[in-house]
Amino acid sequence: MINPSKKGKTKMQSFALNTIFILISLSHLSIVVSSSKPLNPCNGDFLHTQAYRQMQNQTNTTHCKKLSSLQAQFAWNYHKTSHNQTQLNILIGTKLITNMGWLAWGINPDLPRMVGTRAIIAVKVPNQITPSVNTYNITKDIQLGCKFQPSGIDFMVQNMTGVDDKDVGFFSVFATLVLPQRYNVSSLNHVWQVGYCVDGLEPKMHETSLGNLDSKEVLDLETGDCQNIGQHRRHMRKIHGILNIIGWGTLMPLGVIVARYFKQFPIKLDPCWYYFHYCCQVVGYILGTAGWGLGLFLGHESKYYTFHSHRVLGICIFGFTTLQVTQILAFQFKPTQEDEYRKHWNVYHHFLGYALLVMIPVNIYKGIKLLKPNNITWKWTYNGILVLLGVVVLALEIVTWAIFLYKKCCRKTAEESSPRRVEIEEDNKGQTKEGSSSRTIEVQE
Repeated sequence: MINPSKKGKTKMQSFALNTIFILISLSHLSIVVSSSKPLNPCNGDFLHTQAYRQMQNQTNTTHCKKLSSLQAQFAWNYHKTSHNQTQLNILIGTKLITNMGWLAWGINPDLPRMVGTRAIIAVKVPNQITPSVNTYNITKDIQLGCKFQPSGIDFMVQNMTGVDDKDVGFFSVFATLVLPQRYNVSSLNHVWQVGYCVDGLEPKMHETSLGNLDSKEVLDLETGDCQNIGQHRRHMRKIHGILNIIGWGTLMPLGVIVARYFKQFPIKLDPCWYYFHYCCQVVGYILGTAGWGLGLFLGHESKYYTFHSHRVLGICIFGFTTLQVTQILAFQFKPTQEDEYRKHWNVYHHFLGYALLVMIPVNIYKGIKLLKPNNITWKWTYNGILVLLGVVVLALEIVTWAIFLYKKCCRKTAEESSPRRVEIEEDNKGQTKEGSSSRTIEVQE
């Protein structure tokens, strides 16, 4: 005969393998979908700015697109010069309605990243009519906090102009670049950035939000198509969030609910409760761990931007869930009911479980907060899951207390009625004895 427990384990292993296969497929699909993105046309506000109209009059812009982050929009055209160089006219603008800030755009000859970028930065300060525009080399030292000063770059830049169009709220930078042959116009690594802190005319560190992290792409100047590095990361973050919300944020709490309310009291479903608890914990662990690993990969890809508290909590959750699932799977190490150490094992197991119930929602909300400003759907979705789980727990807790109080009341009633029965029985016995003794006396007389 086939052992049912072994058969159940075989099914669980098969389910786990299928789950991993689905996750790999989703990741591959994400990469394929996000590898190339067509041109997204600019909106009316940008097209009606003073800077865009001037560029149209001077160079007859051929392409204009919305960039994927920081509300930026980008227009350009180019042509080859007689020396086989590329003359590129660019205009980038974004909403910058504060009195102070800066807007940067640049190209990187090696990789689509900020370090190594040759940038043009326009600085906006109060009481200055015309923004200050200069070229800069972005090095690792800048990200470590060194002073950020204008510097020459390895190609010619002409007609640098900053325009603060207060009528539509756009802050724009226009420039003409003469690029040497090493810059490939069919796959140009370009980056952009927005900051709100300025010291004199020195741009200071920008925010470390995901929008700032995603502000890079590989652009084909001829067709307008782009390999959006930030878009790829956003797809990976979606998979990361979905896996962790379903695995750690839903299935593992569901497993705890089953263990608490269906093991013995108020509803005894033995041994079905254990199999359901086992499935929830193991499947939740597989999904959550896959999402956690994807999160580590995303963190490695953005090594200059680290979200410390979200990362540390994620590592702690992974460690605790690993201990919990190991206890479930390692039957031979689990103390028996008669073992004197079983009580300590239960305390340890319950402590980890309830600690996870606190840590998991906190870290999920931390992750959702990082997605600003596009996190409303995520927030309300997880709010709905928590409310649903909370309603289930509340209903089962009410049933638990109702049954407990009912049984206690019945027990108390039984205890109160039992002395009366004893007295009645004793009275009956006493009366029987008296009657028999009186009859005996009468006979003797």
